[in-house]
Amino acid sequence: MANNNPTVFVIDDDLSIRESLNLLLGSAGFGVQTFASAKEFIKSDTVKERPSCLVLDVKMTGLSGLDLQGELTNRGDAIPIIFITGHGDIAMSVQAMKKGAVEFLTKPFEDDELLKAVKEALLKDSHAHAGLKKQQQIMKKLDSLTTREHEILTYLITGMLNKQIAYELKISERTVKAHRKQVLGKMGVNSIAQLVRLTEKVGVMPADITF
Repeated sequence: MANNNPTVFVIDDDLSIRESLNLLLGSAGFGVQTFASAKEFIKSDTVKERPSCLVLDVKMTGLSGLDLQGELTNRGDAIPIIFITGHGDIAMSVQAMKKGAVEFLTKPFEDDELLKAVKEALLKDSHAHAGLKKQQQIMKKLDSLTTREHEILTYLITGMLNKQIAYELKISERTVKAHRKQVLGKMGVNSIAQLVRLTEKVGVMPADITF
């Protein structure tokens, strides 16, 4: 299996289920890792460097699937989850879906049902990975700015004119123009509008100004 393949983590305390899902998902071209319990998955401290999802049994010895969902949420881990159960009920399904589960399948389910849900979950995580990568790229660009350039940036994204920024910071307009050119160049944008959209993605706050 190629190392760059999406990974499906299967967590079920039933060995036969783990084996059958490993075979099904592997034959569909996914990387697969199986775990006999939620605790085993947590202890593995698996690094999710590529799009991934969980196929998670609801009722297991020790931590339940819903318990693990809560644990991951508390950690800020938004990995998409597909719940499977032989004992599901409507209330449990609603609870899981409200907390962000992609799907809730009752055993026995059709292979195509699971594969469809897995593809949906991996697509969701792929978009999340792309967004995170974009944020990291923006943060790297921000880190390349000097302290003064970062300060100028916070004024530029307010929409203030160069002369207004110069007055506010008690520097010359020529100095503001020079810093503006450096900021736009380092951030890889051609306009203030683009700069605003870029900085919004990482939560950069505009300068606190009063007119």
